[in-house]
Amino acid sequence: MNAATELRNTPAARPAFPFAALVGQASLQQALLLAAIDPGLGGVLVSGPRGTAKSTAARALAELLPEGQLVTLPLGASEDRLIGTLDIESALRDGALRFSPGLLAKAHRGVLYVDEINLLPDALVDALLDAAASGVNTVERDGISHSHEASFVLIGTMNPEEGELRPQLIDRFGLMVELENCFDPLVRQQIVKARLGFDLDPQAFRAAYAEQQAQHVQRIRAARAALPALGFDDAVHAYVSALCIAAAVDGLRADLVMLRAARALAALEQATAVTTAHIDQVAEAVLHHRRHSRDTPPQGDAAAQTPPHDSASASATPPDESNAAAEASAATGDSEWGYLPPEPTGTTPVKGVIPLNEKKR
Repeated sequence: MNAATELRNTPAARPAFPFAALVGQASLQQALLLAAIDPGLGGVLVSGPRGTAKSTAARALAELLPEGQLVTLPLGASEDRLIGTLDIESALRDGALRFSPGLLAKAHRGVLYVDEINLLPDALVDALLDAAASGVNTVERDGISHSHEASFVLIGTMNPEEGELRPQLIDRFGLMVELENCFDPLVRQQIVKARLGFDLDPQAFRAAYAEQQAQHVQRIRAARAALPALGFDDAVHAYVSALCIAAAVDGLRADLVMLRAARALAALEQATAVTTAHIDQVAEAVLHHRRHSRDTPPQGDAAAQTPPHDSASASATPPDESNAAAEASAATGDSEWGYLPPEPTGTTPVKGVIPLNEKKR
C-alpha cells in the first residue's frame, strides 16, 4: 500500500482539511512537522486569535502520522480520564494488576490536541507535558504503579485574550508559534477560496492535494529513520549557547530543544549534518516563549545611576558630622528603604537671619 492510498484509507470521523493546503501558515507547518518527526520535543503551543486555523492544522497533521489518530482532550476531563486508572481492590485481592487506559494511551503514535490549554488545571497540564517529553505515562496509586508507552505529538492551542499559561508550564512546551490575523488581501482571498472549495466538495478538494499529502507522509517517515544518525559538532553547540544566552533564557531546556529541533529539521531536509542554518530556522519557535529582557543594569553600573551630590549641603556640613552620618548609614545598610537614621544636619547662614546658635550682639 503506497502512502497516498494509506492516507485515503485512514479512518476519520470526518474529512480533514489537507495539511498541504494550509495557506499562510509556514511557521506553524514547520513546527508541527518537527514535532511529528521528534515527539520528544515536548509539543507545540499555538497562540493566536479566533479563526486562525489552529484546530484545523492540528487535525491536518494527525492524518500524516502512522496511525492517523487524533485524540481531543475536553476541558472538563478528569485526571483519571487523562492518565488512566488502576483497580486497587483487584490488585490487593487477587494480586492482578488491572489498568484502564486513559486518553494518553489512546493518543500513542498520534496527536493529542488540547484546545484552550490555558484554561486547564495545572495538574493536567503537568501530566500532559511529562508524558509528551518522556514518551511514557506512569500511573501510581497507593504504592502500586503501571507504566506504558505514550509517544504522541502534543498540540496545545490558546487565545491570549482568555488568559495565559503560568511561566513554569509554558517553558516546558518545546516549540511555540504565535499566529496573527491576516491583513494581506491576496492571502486572505487564497485562504477563503481554499476553505470554500473544501466545504463545497471535501473529497474532490482532498484529491487535488493527495500527491502533496503523500509526499509529507514519506518525508516524515524518512526523517524519523534518519534522525538517530545526525549529531552536533562544537560549532553548532557554541552557536546555540550564544543564542540562548543572548535571549536570557532560564535553565538549559532551550539549548536542548533547539538542538533537537534543528536535528529534526536536518532530517526532514535529508541533510547529512546539522548546521547553524538549521539552528536559525528553528530558533524563534524555541525562544519565543522563553526570551527575557535584560533591562536591569548590572550592579557595577549602580554608581553611575547615583544622583549627583549636593555640593552646597556638603560644604555646610562639618567634616566630623559628615563622617558620623556616613558611619550611621553604613551600619544600618541601604536595604531598609524609607528608613533614615538620626543624624546631625548642617545649617547654612542666610543673610538677614540671625542663627540660633549665635548670641545677639
